[in-house]
Amino acid sequence: MTDRTPLRAAAAGTLTAFLAVLVLAADQFTKYLALENLPYQETVPVLGDFLQLYLTRNPGAAFSLGEEVTWIFTIILAIAAGLVVFLAVARVRSRRWAVVLGLLLGGILGNLTDRLVREPGFGVGHVIDFIYTPWMMPAIYNVADMFIVTMMILVALLILLGLRLDGTREPRETTAAEDAADTHEVAPTVPEAPRTRTDD
Repeated sequence: MTDRTPLRAAAAGTLTAFLAVLVLAADQFTKYLALENLPYQETVPVLGDFLQLYLTRNPGAAFSLGEEVTWIFTIILAIAAGLVVFLAVARVRSRRWAVVLGLLLGGILGNLTDRLVREPGFGVGHVIDFIYTPWMMPAIYNVADMFIVTMMILVALLILLGLRLDGTREPRETTAAEDAADTHEVAPTVPEAPRTRTDD
């Protein structure tokens, strides 16, 4: 079973790249607006405790972990981006996978761009975070983070649903009970022919 008509390699790569550029542009533009308009490390309420803006620079990963080894996160992001690009070009023929990986790639490139071009220097730049939702998590994040987390969940879902990168689906496995039922089917009974009585 396939995921509609499989995409050609060029079409899959183009769709992935287009979505990645859109997410990257949205991420960098919102970070630009945050830097230009928000006070640094001061809470700006938007919808009470549901949504707040809090501009900060994060040298580490989520929850500011690994602040002393920023370069490691740069390498991880670069490897992840390279892997997604390889899959999109060489393996992906499914529209669903092309969309998910394109949006994921855009998120990865958004934070990788910060690591490469922002202060304090190349490879150790601090990621711009400015979105804060206290009701959901204590972390402060950005548009790229939202796409990374959401798309990773969708990647797991596509895998669980058995959808392969080429658009085909994993064959459905029969259960042991079904196998047993198929093996031990009861043959239809054929009535015996009546016996004729013979007199000596």
